[in-house]
Amino acid sequence: MSPSFTHVTKEAPMEFVDRILKCSDCGSEFVFTAGEQVFFFDKQFKNDPKRCKPCKARRAARGTGSAPSTRTETRTECSECGVETTVPFKPTQGRPVLCRTCFQQKKPMVVPQIVPVPDPSSTPLAQA
Repeated sequence: MSPSFTHVTKEAPMEFVDRILKCSDCGSEFVFTAGEQVFFFDKQFKNDPKRCKPCKARRAARGTGSAPSTRTETRTECSECGVETTVPFKPTQGRPVLCRTCFQQKKPMVVPQIVPVPDPSSTPLAQA
């Protein structure tokens, strides 16, 4: 008999039972435990896991995220002052490229606005 877990929700109790799934990477079978299913349910995940734990760990160690692990630096000339600089992107034709100094000078200064708070004793409700 496979282990089960009863999860009580506002609507009704739900029964979760260990399930056998097949890994999409290595093809081996792995157990999707009742406790993991409750976690997936609570987090409102719509899909079952696709990979066994070793394949998932291997994939995470490889760093197959959306962002590359190395940044591309491009040497170029600042459009404002003409100094040679490097930028973390490929400049496109027709768009100005600024060195750090010129960029900081062009960046608008954000000044916090102070909003006066009215005195509660001077409001019409306080005088009534």
